[in-house]
Amino acid sequence: MTEIKKIAVLGAGLMGHGITQVATQIGKFEVYMRDIEQRFIDNGMTMIRESLQRFVKKGQMTETQMNETLARIHPTLDLKEAVSTADLIIEAAPENIELKKALFREVDNYAPEHAIIASNTSSVSITELASATKRPQKVCGMHFFNPPQLMKLIEVIRGAQTSDETTQTILEVARRMEKETVLVKKDCPGFIVNRILIPALNEAAAIYWEGTADRDDIDKAIKLGLNWPMGPLMLLDYIGSDTTLAIAEVLTKELDPKFHPSTGLKQMVKAQLLGRKTGKGFYDWTQR
Repeated sequence: MTEIKKIAVLGAGLMGHGITQVATQIGKFEVYMRDIEQRFIDNGMTMIRESLQRFVKKGQMTETQMNETLARIHPTLDLKEAVSTADLIIEAAPENIELKKALFREVDNYAPEHAIIASNTSSVSITELASATKRPQKVCGMHFFNPPQLMKLIEVIRGAQTSDETTQTILEVARRMEKETVLVKKDCPGFIVNRILIPALNEAAAIYWEGTADRDDIDKAIKLGLNWPMGPLMLLDYIGSDTTLAIAEVLTKELDPKFHPSTGLKQMVKAQLLGRKTGKGFYDWTQR
């Protein structure tokens, strides 16, 4: 099994900075967090510091532990610097397959031969991403959930050529991060969670947009009727309407027309009402 000491996280956004924090705070790994613009790096580091400070205020970690965690993070704009000594690269780029494949090709050129390349994708084919590299046996899915600092689950997804050694290494890394795992044995769009969740979120957006029920009643109905800890419209705001739409489109194209995104979901994206990331979605996050 490959020994993992250094990790590169590609992306400092909503998921990337959270994965970086978990890897350094809980897993005690050295992490290079890379993004394409300094403002993304700065914003990611700010969110990590704020999150760690909340842990300190709650008495869940000490000031010393916070500083030690921050010292394990190495922010950079240089992809080669980030991956050239990494044992594991976790890609957390936007949900665009061509962008991800281009990134995988570049990473494959810079990363050491032994390095595993994992994608945090929520819907894109791991097999197709692996085809952009010369190491398909060392490519797998490592799907964290938002926010990674709090959500316990990681879906580990095998591509068509992912080796047993790669799979076991990723399961061990997840364990070190104190996560629970599920293994998706066969690469399929949406994996387990999103294949079940996306139709529900899509339908909630449709019910809201049609005026069948108010926002609060839709969320209340699902929280109390299905025992969800959070209503679907609030969850949509956490995930992002754009991300949900992208996943729905992949599921529609790759699996079945039944996953076709609703007009309501499309309209939210067109209006840039994406949720927490833009400050407004089904809820107003600027006041929270």
